[in-house]
Amino acid sequence: MNFLRGVMGGPSAGPQPSGAETIQKLCDRVASSTLLDDRRDAVRALKSLSKKYRLEVGIQAMEHLIHVLQTDRSDSEIIGYALDTLYNVISNDLEEEEQDDSEEENLPKQVDNLGSQFTEIFIKQQENVTLLLTLVEEFDFHVRWPGVKLLTSLLKQQGPQVQQIILVSPMGVSRLMDLLADSREVIRNDGVLLLQQLTKSNAAIQKIVAFENAFERLLDIITEEGNSDGGIVVEDCLLLLQNLLKNNNSNQNFFKEGSYIQRMKPWFEVGDDNCGWSAQKVTNLHLMLQLVRVLVSPTNPPGATSSCQKAMFHCGLLQQLCTILMATGVPADILTETINTVSEVIRGCQMNQDYFASVNAPSNPPRPAIVVLLMSMVNERQPFVLRCAVLYCFQCFLYKNQKGQGEIVSTLLPSTIDATGSSVSAGQLLCGGLFSTDSLSNWCAAVALAHALQENATLKEQLLRVQLATSIGNPPVSLLQQCTNILSQGDKIDRRGSKVQTRVGLLMLLCTWLSNCSIAVTHFLHNPANVPFLTGQIAENLGEEEQLVQGLCALLLGISIYYNDNSLENYRKEKLKQLIEKRIGRENFIEKLGFISKHELYSRAAQKPQPSFSSPDHMMFDHEFTKLVKELEGVISKAIYKSSEEDKKEEEVKKTLEQHDNIVTHYKKVIREQDQELEELKQRINTLTSQNEQLQATVTQQVSQIQQHKDQYNLLKVQLGKDTQHHNSHSDTFQMNGIQVEEVSKLKEELEEWKNKHELLQVQLREKDSMIEKLKSSQLEMGTTEQSSQTSKSGGLEHNSELQELEMLRSQIQLQSAEISKLQMENQKLQVMNTAADPVSGGSGATAVNSSELEGRLQQEIRELKSEVKALSEEKESLKQHLDSSSSTVAILQDEKSKLQQEVAESKKEQDDLLVLLADQDQKLSALKIKLKDLGVPVEDEDDIESGDQADEDEDGDEEEQD
Repeated sequence: MNFLRGVMGGPSAGPQPSGAETIQKLCDRVASSTLLDDRRDAVRALKSLSKKYRLEVGIQAMEHLIHVLQTDRSDSEIIGYALDTLYNVISNDLEEEEQDDSEEENLPKQVDNLGSQFTEIFIKQQENVTLLLTLVEEFDFHVRWPGVKLLTSLLKQQGPQVQQIILVSPMGVSRLMDLLADSREVIRNDGVLLLQQLTKSNAAIQKIVAFENAFERLLDIITEEGNSDGGIVVEDCLLLLQNLLKNNNSNQNFFKEGSYIQRMKPWFEVGDDNCGWSAQKVTNLHLMLQLVRVLVSPTNPPGATSSCQKAMFHCGLLQQLCTILMATGVPADILTETINTVSEVIRGCQMNQDYFASVNAPSNPPRPAIVVLLMSMVNERQPFVLRCAVLYCFQCFLYKNQKGQGEIVSTLLPSTIDATGSSVSAGQLLCGGLFSTDSLSNWCAAVALAHALQENATLKEQLLRVQLATSIGNPPVSLLQQCTNILSQGDKIDRRGSKVQTRVGLLMLLCTWLSNCSIAVTHFLHNPANVPFLTGQIAENLGEEEQLVQGLCALLLGISIYYNDNSLENYRKEKLKQLIEKRIGRENFIEKLGFISKHELYSRAAQKPQPSFSSPDHMMFDHEFTKLVKELEGVISKAIYKSSEEDKKEEEVKKTLEQHDNIVTHYKKVIREQDQELEELKQRINTLTSQNEQLQATVTQQVSQIQQHKDQYNLLKVQLGKDTQHHNSHSDTFQMNGIQVEEVSKLKEELEEWKNKHELLQVQLREKDSMIEKLKSSQLEMGTTEQSSQTSKSGGLEHNSELQELEMLRSQIQLQSAEISKLQMENQKLQVMNTAADPVSGGSGATAVNSSELEGRLQQEIRELKSEVKALSEEKESLKQHLDSSSSTVAILQDEKSKLQQEVAESKKEQDDLLVLLADQDQKLSALKIKLKDLGVPVEDEDDIESGDQADEDEDGDEEEQD
């Protein structure tokens, strides 16, 4: 404030005095007026003066405006005027816009910092910021919009301080997140700008904003605005997403787990017509590609990067990027950034690298994308940044990709080279770039080929077979020999660009090739011109540019000593050391070796894997090569000072350590395999145990069901027994009634016989009656006539005889009638008995019918029960068999478990023996080290050895994670 008063007190031209007086009067009206309309008019007037008289309004009116915000919150109009006035005072944007129209050219520099000073005054009372957060919650447009702009300006001026106040304010960040859901686009868009300033360099606020569903809302806005075809709103949303994700592992993991990577794919769906891209679309797509790179950056944790890379492959994002990569009409900067993005998406991910190897360019005939990119890299007419991007893409393709390395090297081997020459391979392009007259192509090809050999001793040996035809009539030379020839003749060849760059590239390739490969060292030393060339280069006193070449020559010669297997008598380790001592000097050699790590370009290259250079002249070192230098510089320095005896002792110690390490590694491998087998068997036992428990539960359930069926069967059996007894009683009654029916039928037959006899006798009786009637009539005729006495006597005698005969017939008839009456009485008795037997026989029939129906039903139920019992018995037998098999399996597993426990005990015993052996080895090693120390030989500490073992274990762990 004192500074501001000093500025006000100085002489000034123009209407400032009258303006200052007016402002003072307006401030008095704001402070003293009791009517709201008067205060509103005064604040409106201050707003109109705040742009021209920013300093005066800020000094005199800020306290009054803050008081208005506190007391007049019921009137949205005066609140809006007050917020606009504060924004005009605090914001520097308006001043920057008006500086072009200002007539005063030499404004005081102190005024440029007014916004920061007024912001400091405003936030000195934290309640002011809290009050502003409360006003931002208001839905009224005239309050919310100026409040958002004012808060954004405060964050621009004093970001960290305002962030801390908002962070400790209750629900401070959550209130601001509601701005993204506002239906008014002006407030929503300014809310995005506010969140940009709020999330800068503050991980805590970034996490809160992310968990307030910011990703979902921002992606929705980008989709609504048309993805890459959208306007500046899309750009603002992408910048906010970068703030939330960059260097924030928690938010990156949340973004991946929320399946938001899949929503990025439509961003890169560009049409076939790629001409006429607008500047905004280029900017949007550039930011979208950068956002993808943020998720797969090499600086992220390896696990998080790997999971994002896999997600991008599965959702088709990598495929979409490769489509843009091979498309035509894409702007150069977008193509370059796309290549860099694809590079980091495939870096170290075998699945993505395999896919990239299968991508073909839309040409006739189709060519692999790798070949097309390498053609751009070795083409000197292509832009420099594009060539750097292609080199980075090739490096990322080969990073931890032994399969890809083998495919590249195989294109150089004699058996796989296309004899017809119809297609160009990657190996041919690399060789063409390596031996071209463009120094940048030489360097890029050398670095690319070095990456094909990185940490792969097998390929280093195979590359020794490559033969090159130099000219017609001359025999072919090896690739290694040709590299050394060009290196020794570098100054004599006319090249475009830096000659040092070509030599540095070739030396980096040779150092990578010879490191950790004794056969390659032997081939290199077999050429008698190589060692004199290296010693001559190191011994000379050259300029500053050549010092880098001297350092690399010293490194190459040191590698030839350190990895020398003494197979060449003239170039044994001891003789090479003596040569260095005579021709160069040990101290001078070490000094020249140190030129590499002290170089400025070395430090830049060691920072990150991506080759980023401001100009081609600065393109000297590769990131992976800096790691090799750091690894070998110390061991080469030690190897130079060691004598032959020390080398022998060191070799013996190395052999002992290697044997020890081999034993330890073997047992570690055995223990690891046993642990893995134990885990598998434990999982198998757990699986079988769970299956056994399930089967036992099933058996128990089925046994209970069988018991229920048995109970039901017994109950039905009891009921069936009762029904059978009842049926038997009915059947007995039926048999008795059957006997009576037979007797009745016999009696009926007898009755019919007697009836027939009776009818026959009736017929005979009628015949006799008719005969008697005839005789009576004849007797009457004889009584009326007179006959002779003789005739009457004889007629009387015949008449007497006939009467006797008639009496006899009458007696017979009476007897027969008695019999008939007797038979009729018997017949009546039988009929009475028959009528008495008929209802009994009818009831028996109904009973028989009911009994037959009951018997049929019972028999059917018996058959069904028998079938059920049979099925249950079969099921029971199967369950018993299954239970027996499972019990046998459990017994087998128990036997296996006991065997495994026995094996574990034996392995523990072996480990104890191993520990004893290791202890003996350690004692021997300590004795050897003591002897070496007595002889004056520097010996590595146990901590160094343990750190080396730990590094080996870490590398094994990384390889297992990749598998």
